Amino acid sequence: MTAIRERRQAVIQPSEARMFGGRGMALTDALVSLSLRPEADSGPEQNRTPLTEAELETLAMRLLLESGAGPLWVFAYGSLIWKPDFDAIEWQQGAARGWHRSFCLKMTRWRGTQSQPGLMMALDRGGLCNGILFRLANEDRLGQLRRLIRREVGSIEDAATVRWIPVATADGLVRALVFWAGPKGERVSRKLPLETVARVLARACGHMGSCAEYLYLTVKHLEERGIRDRNLWRLQKLVADELVAIHGLTEAAGNH
Repeated sequence: MTAIRERRQAVIQPSEARMFGGRGMALTDALVSLSLRPEADSGPEQNRTPLTEAELETLAMRLLLESGAGPLWVFAYGSLIWKPDFDAIEWQQGAARGWHRSFCLKMTRWRGTQSQPGLMMALDRGGLCNGILFRLANEDRLGQLRRLIRREVGSIEDAATVRWIPVATADGLVRALVFWAGPKGERVSRKLPLETVARVLARACGHMGSCAEYLYLTVKHLEERGIRDRNLWRLQKLVADELVAIHGLTEAAGNH
C-alpha cells in the first residue's frame, strides 16, 4: 500500500481535544482473546439479497461519476481506520456533524451467529462523530470503489447506506464517501442502552472474529490518532467487565 501522509490536524470539539492522561483501556488483548472461538461461516444472512457483480459495477460507476474530478475522500469511523481496503495517499481527522457511532445493526454472520447474534456499528442520525478522512489515490479510482463496495456492501438492501456527507476539517468542509450511514430495516435496533450492547459484544463471535475484538481495535486505533469517542470508551469498560464476569476473573487478572 502507498505510504499515507498525514495532512494536518482536524477540528475536534474542545471537550474531546484533550490529553488522555495515561488512562489505559480496560479492554485488553488478554480479555479479547477470551471472546474468540472457532465458528463456521453459515453463509449469507437470511432476508438479504446478495449483490450481483452487475449490481456492484452499477453502484461503482455511479459513485465514480458522483465523485467528480476533485479529491476522493472516504470517511472512516470504524474498521476502515484499522483495516483499510484502498490505496490512500494521505489522511486527516474530520468531524461528521449530525452523525454518531452506534452499535445498532443485528448480525448473524461475520462477528455473530444465528445462535449468538452480534451487533455491528453504523452511523446513526444525531450528534457528532470524530473520525479519519482518507484521500484515495487517483489511479484506478473505479477499481478502488469496487474493492470498497465488495467489502462493505453485501446486499442490495445495504447499498442504501452508502452516501456522501460533509465532514468538517481544519480547512473547512469536504465531501466524503461513507458506508453504513442511516441504516433501515428489521435488523436495526436504535437507542439500546450501553449495558445491553456490552452484554451482546462480550458474547458474540463469528468466523471473522468477535464483536469485542472489533470494539477493542476500533477504540485502540482511535486513541492512537488522538480521538476519544466517549460512548465507545465507556462501552469498552463495560465489555471488559462482562468478560471478567463471564470467565470468573478478578479485574486485575483480566488486565494481564
